[in-house]
Amino acid sequence: MNAPLLCFLLTFVNQVPAHSASLNLLEGAHEKKAIFSKRKSDWRIGPVVYHIFVDRFAPSNNLERKRELYESPRSLRSWSDLPKPGHPVPQLGLYSHELDFWGGDLESVEGKLDYIQSLKPDVVYLNPIQAALTNHKYDALDWAEVAPEYGTRSDVIKLAGNLHQRGMKLMLDGVFNHMGKTGPKFQSALHDEKSPYRDWFFFGKQFPAGYRAWANVANLPEVRLESKGVRDYLWAKPDSVIQKYLHDGVDGWRLDTAYELGPQYLYELTQAAHHAKADSVVVGEVWNYPAGWFPAMDGVMNFFARQTVLDMIDHKVSTRVAGKMLERMVEDAGIENLLKSWLILDNHDTSRIKSILPDERQRRLAQVLHFTLPGSPVVYYGSELGMEGQGDPGSRGPMRWELNTPQNTELRAIKKLLAIRKANPALRIGDYMALDSDHLLAFSRQTDKALDTMFILANPSNETVKESLSCREGRLMNGGQLRDELTGETVTSFSGIIDVTVPPLTARIYSMVNQKGYTPYKRMQ
Repeated sequence: MNAPLLCFLLTFVNQVPAHSASLNLLEGAHEKKAIFSKRKSDWRIGPVVYHIFVDRFAPSNNLERKRELYESPRSLRSWSDLPKPGHPVPQLGLYSHELDFWGGDLESVEGKLDYIQSLKPDVVYLNPIQAALTNHKYDALDWAEVAPEYGTRSDVIKLAGNLHQRGMKLMLDGVFNHMGKTGPKFQSALHDEKSPYRDWFFFGKQFPAGYRAWANVANLPEVRLESKGVRDYLWAKPDSVIQKYLHDGVDGWRLDTAYELGPQYLYELTQAAHHAKADSVVVGEVWNYPAGWFPAMDGVMNFFARQTVLDMIDHKVSTRVAGKMLERMVEDAGIENLLKSWLILDNHDTSRIKSILPDERQRRLAQVLHFTLPGSPVVYYGSELGMEGQGDPGSRGPMRWELNTPQNTELRAIKKLLAIRKANPALRIGDYMALDSDHLLAFSRQTDKALDTMFILANPSNETVKESLSCREGRLMNGGQLRDELTGETVTSFSGIIDVTVPPLTARIYSMVNQKGYTPYKRMQ
């Protein structure tokens, strides 16, 4: 074989997507085994994340002792109250509901670790805990300081340690695009042109507030990341905000408004985090299409996948088109990057999923895809109990602990999906392969082990769908059975094709059955 042709063939082989490698049962077997072994040992690949808004998660045991922290202009609400939209407070550059508090803190979060662990998440992610004027803390006064109404730096270290003992990780919310108007550094820069912090911000008559503010919100002056002093303080030095918290036991960062930080600074920040803790993770809030954001960050919040699923369920997008969109997403962004990215159905910036999809069947369909598509499913506190809430501030209500009962169907459904995901490695670390279907969203998740393979079918229509589907899996034996993990129903494969019947607004999660006694999979492990 001549050298140019050999080079071309080697290049072609190296470009074959990981998901098509399963079609070759021998070549590259050791390489595939190594890939999946590495993924399995990396906690950043496909963990289940539990998302907590600290002020609203659990009532404080020390509310009276810290009541003075909620004095005017703040207001302290009863735990039974629901958040309501407020009115503008021009002198502060915010809305009054941003100053409504319910009193939760780090100690009360720690008091609920048994409950959190019962859900079996791998990661606990907290909305910002930095000192700030508002309840949401996206207006940090100083990124290095913990909000006194939440606790202290020692409380953060203690929480991280207790989570580690229980086999979980802790991630914090990093808000480095802007800070709070009342922060000492900004106030110094605002009133003194010779302030050492003057070049940390953007000042000028071209800005409505006299300084550049995020989305022109006066309470949120933007930070000049172009200043070396800012980067040194936030991430570049060993005693910087990013690195110091990682040294304290925190395991990773979710970056607020990551899409505005820009790829250069995101990459610098991510590398600094890895330098401080090699297996730390940086996941960015990116509402855009996920391709192109790597390796600037380890992962993104995959709002594209969320919107695709919701649009399909709302019949704005056909199942065929939705399947193609998700397949293209995997091709463009890369499976390794998506496995470290977050899948969300709801969070503090959206309506809760029960308010978005009040029809239980539609909601279950979305939740099945939430736990089976590539990435890390993020469970927003209280949504597992069926809490409702429209937008901000409605979706930020205090946790309804009275809903935590064995009879709660929402909780039972989520726990079942969590158990299915935990029991099937392909849903966490597996490659993604689209399956051809006229009326179903159909795909598989695969590892190097044949019997790990899962087939997911979703029918968002109001009609029963009957189809014959190619499984695109050469390791699925003729006559081999597949069992739906949700209902226990089975189907049989003939020549790599299965005949399926999927009722309206229903999903199937098929696993391959390894029959007791005689099994044709005895040499396919």
